[in-house]
Amino acid sequence: MTTTTQVNAVLRTPPAAPAAAAAYFSASLAFHADVSDVAAAIAADGDPGFVVLDSRSTASWDQGHVPGAIHLPTALIPEQAEQLLDKSVPVVTYCWGPGCNGATRAALALAQLGYQVKEMLGGFEYWVREGFPYETWEGPEKKDADPLTAPVDAEDCGC
Repeated sequence: MTTTTQVNAVLRTPPAAPAAAAAYFSASLAFHADVSDVAAAIAADGDPGFVVLDSRSTASWDQGHVPGAIHLPTALIPEQAEQLLDKSVPVVTYCWGPGCNGATRAALALAQLGYQVKEMLGGFEYWVREGFPYETWEGPEKKDADPLTAPVDAEDCGC
């Protein structure tokens, strides 16, 4: 009698070997930064060692942006990056949120110009949803953290 084993959708493609998984996840961390980590580094005393770049339009920037961010829409990166950024300082790009690849396009444009760059996962949407302060054309703003994206009674999620 022959038995067949049903494999669920998760294991239909087996997990990578541990060494391959370690290489992949290590590379991922070289390309991405978490909103909470960016906020913590900015909030700490001193220079965080990177600059934050908002790659959205002026109307989007005016609606809200990360405090201290540099505003440089993706289309203007080739002609204006060298006037605004130092190639020795890593750049963390962001756009609207996870459904937008504007930060990825900005990071690509900067990398092609020789900048060290990471993309902030979650973008401006998750910056606001996690309850971090932001600036608008009218001044500073802050919303309560969304309990589905950030801990309510703790400084960090413990990740």
